[in-house]
Amino acid sequence: MPYLLLALAIASEVCATSLLKLTEGFSRLWPSLAVGAGYVLSFYLLGRALKHIPVSVAYAVWSGAGTAAVAAIGATFFGESLGRLQWAGIALVIVGVVLLNLRSTH
Repeated sequence: MPYLLLALAIASEVCATSLLKLTEGFSRLWPSLAVGAGYVLSFYLLGRALKHIPVSVAYAVWSGAGTAAVAAIGATFFGESLGRLQWAGIALVIVGVVLLNLRSTH
């Protein structure tokens, strides 16, 4: 269940971040409200997940997965170009998250 909460927190954060562009600098009401609601929901779910998952792991997964997903969404839906260097950066973020999850148990 904690990892389901974390996955939902990631999805909510990714949706909110992806909608930021549609707010046009928070000048459009409905996208702006959706962004705010998405971030509130994301932090609520992340907080619930942190009851069972170490903060170092949960935050690394939350931020790393969110970063990679938003970059892919930007490239796919907003026509933002990603070169080899940017894709390598995304891969390094993912590798970093995996390494953090390989921590030894005490």
